[in-house]
Amino acid sequence: MDLVDAWLATHESEMIGWRRDLHAHPELSRQEHRTTEFVMAELTGVGLHPQRLPLGTGVVCDLGPAGPRIALRADMDALPIAERTGLPFTSTIDGVSHSCGHDAHTAILVAVAKILAAAGDLPVGVRLVFQAAEEVMPGGARDAVEAGVTQGISRFFALHCDPKLEVGRVGLRVGPITSAADHIDLQLHSPGGHTSRPHLTGDLVHAMGTVITGLPAVLSRRIDPRTGTVMVWGSAHAGNAANAIPQEGRLRGTVRTGDHATWALLEPLVTEVIAGLLAPLGVRHQLNYHRGVPPVVNDAEATEMLRRSASAVGPDTVADTAQSGGGEDFSWYLEHVPGSMGRLGVWSGEGAQVDLHQPNFDLDERAMAVGVRTLAGLVLGAPAA
Repeated sequence: MDLVDAWLATHESEMIGWRRDLHAHPELSRQEHRTTEFVMAELTGVGLHPQRLPLGTGVVCDLGPAGPRIALRADMDALPIAERTGLPFTSTIDGVSHSCGHDAHTAILVAVAKILAAAGDLPVGVRLVFQAAEEVMPGGARDAVEAGVTQGISRFFALHCDPKLEVGRVGLRVGPITSAADHIDLQLHSPGGHTSRPHLTGDLVHAMGTVITGLPAVLSRRIDPRTGTVMVWGSAHAGNAANAIPQEGRLRGTVRTGDHATWALLEPLVTEVIAGLLAPLGVRHQLNYHRGVPPVVNDAEATEMLRRSASAVGPDTVADTAQSGGGEDFSWYLEHVPGSMGRLGVWSGEGAQVDLHQPNFDLDERAMAVGVRTLAGLVLGAPAA
């Protein structure tokens, strides 16, 4: 790791500067043009040959010997969240911010690219994937897979910022580390009527309430609770007048599961349950079920490779981590290639642990060097192909 340490000693502040510049100029999913140009320029500047992904944002770059490659992924997009950190490099784009740490992910992988480019002969081939559109379902990873980024890959790796984990730690887990996440959009229709005569129409608000409480309850009895399946509504809208039964209503929510096999069963089961709940109520419905992403299921051998690399950073670097209920489109790569995602601790150890996707989310930039050492070490410490 002498090469990595030497590079960081000279360039760590430069890497932090990249992150801060990206943070100040966030770009939403599939709009990451400035970020793509930054990555292309930095990689080209050290003699690499990056290529844009077909949809115009995102970058892929191969280096090292031919043959099966290790792939390293960073996501690049920001969120439609107004920043409230007060940082001197706060977002300059109204209503958009890097409140999930993708600015750090991108800067870390650019640093890894420069280190590997300077390393000379690598023990194994590498593919760097700077991915667009992680924050939208079903995710830009699926676009990247369709563009062929998993072809010729033996293992796929990524790190993701974790504000619940202290800086200097990398959280690892074999098996599912995130959950499948689907969206439900249910529209209800009734003739409407006067609230004094609900028996003459379909009581739409009552029907909505039946689904709001009934669907999560029935799923909890039809699905093994050990799968970590949870259904939560996030939006409910109908009517304006207290004495009028509305004609239209809409419910939106998410259903998540930590079990890959259960994910395949959710759409037909949700469809069946909603139809059964509404059948006696005289209310028509239209269900739009949007399948999101499968769970990220970490391969045991790939996770052991990540563990060895993280352990070389320091004796206390590796930490156990629990499965999250959140979705992550890195899972699409692992549908084709074994791999592992680790969690990069970014909490300073002081003050509140602000969660991802919150307007005041920030990270301890010391974590970036840990990420660089871990990802570069995966390659430099790999057995020769």
